[in-house]
Amino acid sequence: MLRTAGLTKEFGGLTAVDSVDFELEDGELCSLIGPNGAGKTTFFDLLTGVLTPTRGTIEIRDDGGWLDVTDAVPDETASLGLHRSYQITNVFPTSTVLENVRVAAQAASADGAKVWRNAGAFDAHIEEARAILDRVGLAEQADTTAENLSHGAKRQLEVGIALAGDPDVLLLDEPNAGVSSESVGRIIDLIEDVATDHAVLLVEHNMDIVMNVSDRIVVLNQGAVIADGPPEDVRGDPTVQEAYLGGYEAGSLDAKSDEAETQSTGTDPEEGAA
Repeated sequence: MLRTAGLTKEFGGLTAVDSVDFELEDGELCSLIGPNGAGKTTFFDLLTGVLTPTRGTIEIRDDGGWLDVTDAVPDETASLGLHRSYQITNVFPTSTVLENVRVAAQAASADGAKVWRNAGAFDAHIEEARAILDRVGLAEQADTTAENLSHGAKRQLEVGIALAGDPDVLLLDEPNAGVSSESVGRIIDLIEDVATDHAVLLVEHNMDIVMNVSDRIVVLNQGAVIADGPPEDVRGDPTVQEAYLGGYEAGSLDAKSDEAETQSTGTDPEEGAA
């Protein structure tokens, strides 16, 4: 569904993403992990057209073939079925939950430019939005203003917005960041649910979650891939243990996760240093 070859991003003398060869298969849930500054967010920014690569290529599967999107901008990658959620909650706070998803559904369609028409005319988009809200567990809060949602519900809404337009590939950037322990289970269930009919690339610091939900794990360190394989192989890799996991054992939450979650409403630690 999505692949890169030699993907590289340099900022002056800093190589943030270093010759990454990567492929995400249809129906696969792949987690991208690594220490802060490893290049994860920069990699997402390259895939979605927020940043332009220094070198390398990005391709999306299109009607059985591969389409080069190396120089595409975000609205182009989105129209080709590559959607993203963000580490820091990114919703329209004064609009209702339904309107947030309805606008996203409309933007993903041919009606996206018809902003002058009455929103009520777009019955299909409203119907799609309601179906998405039911899927992400927010149907009963459709008329709630987004700013009044709990943080966990806002993360669910972000996933709902990313689902609008029925993308082929979902990039989920720390959907559990800042979420209370009571809400984590709902987010995990949601990730597993959307992975049943989408290819998913997940950035997540909570290693218990990563090890339990992933079909495959890719580990970045200093911009380069240092491991790529099933969870059991990555968990036991000495290079990964030294670079990131630090003796992680199942059932023991990674200390990095707690630190990352407390920063979820602040500046992305990878910005400018990824």
